[in-house]
Amino acid sequence: ELSPISHCTPEGNFQPGSSGVTVSNTEIRLVDPETGDDRGVGERGELWVRGPQVMKGYLNNESATRDTIDDDGWLHTGDIAIVDEHHHVTIVDRLKELIKVKGFQVPPAELEALIITHPKVADIAVIGVPDDEAGELPKAFVVLQPGAELAAEELQAFVAEHVASYKQIKIVEFVESIPKSPSGKILRRMLR
Repeated sequence: ELSPISHCTPEGNFQPGSSGVTVSNTEIRLVDPETGDDRGVGERGELWVRGPQVMKGYLNNESATRDTIDDDGWLHTGDIAIVDEHHHVTIVDRLKELIKVKGFQVPPAELEALIITHPKVADIAVIGVPDDEAGELPKAFVVLQPGAELAAEELQAFVAEHVASYKQIKIVEFVESIPKSPSGKILRRMLR
């Protein structure tokens, strides 16, 4: 929690899916989690926030404070975001949820957004599973449309047409439902 806010929707300029624009007296950065380099418009990076409303730290937990707020006062949110040309910030993933395949970062939300477009898929969740050679591999949990039949190989071929080889789904498990919180967030820990 930043307390109170870092972004809000400007009146008359709502962007669906966006968290809005950065509030006054607040700075943000999008930073590549691997290199520490700043990211530009339309590029994904971890959202860092600095301003007078940002918390000073965790009560009686110096270690957590050091892990979250750097020496320059930037709070590392753990959110992967994109900023558009109009300065609207959109959260697209969580840093802890990124799948690391042979040193490459694979955002589960990107694969989920692709797979849900398959006409036989009703719901989807993607997680990383440990692999001795690659570090992690993308695994898809798939809920099919009522009455639909889909082979794992067919889904993997569909994904392979659209993404780089390191982002391809290596394991598919068909399930009855995807565990979600009351707000609709995928409960990845339950899938693991």
